[in-house]
Amino acid sequence: MTAFPRALWPRTLRGRLSLVALATATLVMVVLTVLFNVVARTHLQRQADDELRTRAEAVATTVDTGHDPVRVRETADDALLDTNVWIYAGPHLLEHPASAPPDGALTEAAARLAAHSDRRCATVGSNGSLRLCSRPVADLGPHAAPRAVVVTALDLSPYRASADTMLLASLALGTVVLASTYVLTRLAVGRALHPVRTMTDQATRWSAVASDERFGATERPDELARLGASLDGLLDRIRAVLRHEQQLTAELSHELRNPLARITAELDWWQTRPRSAEETRTTHAGLADAAQRMRTICDTLLDDARDSARAVPGTTAVLPVLRHLTAAAPADSTVAVTVSCPQTLTVGVAATLLERIVSPLLDNALRYSRSHVLLQAEQHPDGSVHVEIADDGPGVPHSFGDQLFQPGRRADPCDGHGGAGLGLPLARRLARSVGGDVCHDALHEPGAAFLVSLPSA
Repeated sequence: MTAFPRALWPRTLRGRLSLVALATATLVMVVLTVLFNVVARTHLQRQADDELRTRAEAVATTVDTGHDPVRVRETADDALLDTNVWIYAGPHLLEHPASAPPDGALTEAAARLAAHSDRRCATVGSNGSLRLCSRPVADLGPHAAPRAVVVTALDLSPYRASADTMLLASLALGTVVLASTYVLTRLAVGRALHPVRTMTDQATRWSAVASDERFGATERPDELARLGASLDGLLDRIRAVLRHEQQLTAELSHELRNPLARITAELDWWQTRPRSAEETRTTHAGLADAAQRMRTICDTLLDDARDSARAVPGTTAVLPVLRHLTAAAPADSTVAVTVSCPQTLTVGVAATLLERIVSPLLDNALRYSRSHVLLQAEQHPDGSVHVEIADDGPGVPHSFGDQLFQPGRRADPCDGHGGAGLGLPLARRLARSVGGDVCHDALHEPGAAFLVSLPSA
């Protein structure tokens, strides 16, 4: 039962709105047409009844009820007044129209109406084409009983014809209104949806990543302007997600470079000459540690991406993490690393996250330092934990300070040191994800110093 209407239901929004408007207009026009014709027919019938009563009043003036028996006085317009008029004195018929014999059906209907001796009307005839109204005639006096009754008749055919003409005219008018409503609705909806088609074509042509064009740049109606703003926000979020994915890929590449380089160096060194069992075990331990660091890096970065840069909270002792990072430094490094941290100092983040925040800063310090790197952690008076990583290298150029934490930027790409310029941005982003931060101490001399602030446990 529902398959047939669904097959006829338009597929386009324009067609659906036009159909709904047509259905609504049809319902309104049907109600208005019915009400109009009912009122018109009622009004025409009242006009017919008023004419019948007027004629009955005129005829009643010719009836003399002061004599016994009742008699009808003759007047100059007697022929006109006697047309379709019956006069009864009680049950006796005094006068009747020439076209209605005393024993005819019409005269019998008039007699039944006169028998009530009051004012009333009735419709008679095979198709209800005649209207009869009665008017009692009494002697003078407020409570005098009627001694005669005048019944007048009127042909309703002209009134019915007028009512039918008005019905046909209202149906024709309704049809024109419905057709106009459908056409105008389609035109109006089509014009209103034209900006939507334009927006659809624009969205098809634009690239979510490469294009800077947005829907909000064009003036549109308020509803479409809000839709355009929502779509612009969606495009911006898509671009942000894609940029985050690219950043995650670059960060993985950057962070995995150091442990992978260590694995490669250990394998090359182990293959240069035969090694003792103790040296082999040391090499295996170094390879296992580098592999574990790679796994930790992957887990940390992927968890960060999956949790939208919100790390899992935890409690970590700071000193063991700092010692582990210094122990994992390249064995051939000539830079001395000093760790200064209270034994009981704890921080309110997971150990893997603390390691991933400090590790890029320590790698940079070891890369650029001349002879010494200091790792110093302490409890700050405001309750946070501060970890400072300082070296005695060339430091950060003052002109590069504003670009220091921008991904992919390096002060001197040709300085002979590896790196992709992603370590510092990654460290700051991970620190901020737990309510901390990473800052550069521009007043520190000589060398560079970075301060990591993290919430306490």
